[in-house]
Amino acid sequence: MGEPIAKYDVFQAISDPTRRKMLRLLADAEMPITAISGHFPMSRTAVSKHLRILSEAGLVKERRVGRENRFRLSAEPLRELQEWYSYFERFWDNKLAALQRYVESED
Repeated sequence: MGEPIAKYDVFQAISDPTRRKMLRLLADAEMPITAISGHFPMSRTAVSKHLRILSEAGLVKERRVGRENRFRLSAEPLRELQEWYSYFERFWDNKLAALQRYVESED
């Protein structure tokens, strides 16, 4: 059998500003949920829900260390975002080139 289908995709997972902040936090270090919770003005249950969504999208990995669960960033799914963003970059490049031509033609 193949890989299980994710309940949330990367785009859904990062649509929430809190989850984006969590990803930034976890980019620097693996952290237990108690440490993560200290960075957000919400209940630990709410933090757990956000982490579950990130986990189901493949953006964080969880491992048990003693009596606590630790979370860390899993950046590979972000490649999908990069590819999507790169596709549209050409439109901005075209707009900037057109602006440059317009400004230079004014001289």
